[in-house]
Amino acid sequence: MDRDNQTRVTEFLLLGLSGQPKQEEVLFGLFLWMYLVTIIGNFLIFLAITCDSQLHTPMYFFLATLSCVDICSSSVTIPKILVNHILGSRSISYVECMTQMYFFITFTNMDGFLLSVMAYDRYIAICSPLHYTMIMRPKLCVLLVAVSWVITNLHALLHTLLIVQLAFCSNNTLHHFFCDPYSILKVSCSDTFINDLVVFTVGGLIFLTPFICITVSYAYIFSQVLKFPSIQGIRKALSTCGSHLTVVSLFYGAILGVYMHPSSSYSVQDTVATVLFTVVTPLVNPFIYSLRNRDMQRALGKLILQRLVLLRS
Repeated sequence: MDRDNQTRVTEFLLLGLSGQPKQEEVLFGLFLWMYLVTIIGNFLIFLAITCDSQLHTPMYFFLATLSCVDICSSSVTIPKILVNHILGSRSISYVECMTQMYFFITFTNMDGFLLSVMAYDRYIAICSPLHYTMIMRPKLCVLLVAVSWVITNLHALLHTLLIVQLAFCSNNTLHHFFCDPYSILKVSCSDTFINDLVVFTVGGLIFLTPFICITVSYAYIFSQVLKFPSIQGIRKALSTCGSHLTVVSLFYGAILGVYMHPSSSYSVQDTVATVLFTVVTPLVNPFIYSLRNRDMQRALGKLILQRLVLLRS
C-alpha cells in the first residue's frame, strides 16, 4: 500500500464483546464482579500460603506464584474495560495498547510455564517420593520460576517489537475487549507474514514446550499410579493431581481453540473464547485449588479466623 494513504495511528478503538448498550451494562457488572472475586480469591490463596509455615513447600510455592500471575493477568485487561465503560470511551492509546499486549503475552505464557512446573513437581512427588526433598530444593524452585519469567518476557518482547514495525491505516478498530495480538495484526495494512510465521514457530515452541512437559509428566504419573496395589492408594495419588488437571484443561483447551490458526481467520467467536483463559481461568483457580485441597481449606480458615479476631479486638 502507498505510504501517502497510511496514517500514523495514535490510538485504537476497542469494540468489546457487545455493541448493545443494555448488554454493555450487564457485561460491565459481570466483569467488575469477576475481577473483584479474582483479586480477592487469589490474594487470599497467596496470603494463606505465605502465612502458614506448613504450606512452605514447592507445590504451594508454585501455587502462590500462579496466584500472583493470575492477579497480574486479570489486571492487564479488565481495569481498562471498566474505566472505558465509566468514561463512555472505547479508545486506548497506541502506547497503552502495545504495553497491554506485551504484559498479556507475558502473563499468559507464564501461566503455561507454571502449570508445567507444577506438573513436574507432582511427577517427582508421586514417582520419586523418597528423593522429593533432595530434587525439589528451594534453589531449584526459584530457578524454575526465574527462567520461566525470562523466557516469557523475551517472547513477549519479540512479538511486541515485530508488531510496532507494522503500519496501520485508517482502520484502527479492534473487534476485541483488549489489545489481543491477533486482533492488532488483523487491522494492520502491512504484510503480517513474518508475524504469523513467528507465532507458529517461536510462539508454537513456547506454547508446546510446557504442554509436552505436562503431558509427559502425567503419562509417567498415571503409569506409576496404576502399579499401586490398592484403589485407595490410586485415589489418594490422583486427588493431588485433580485440581491441576482441571486448570490445565481449561487453560490449554481455550488457547488451542483461539490461537492455533492464522491471524487472518480470527473471528468474533475467538474473541468470546479468549474470555475463558483471560478472565474465567484466573477466577476459578482459587476455588479449584481450595475446594479440593484440605490443607488450603485449613490455611484459609485459619487466616480468615485470625483476621476476624483482629477486627474484633
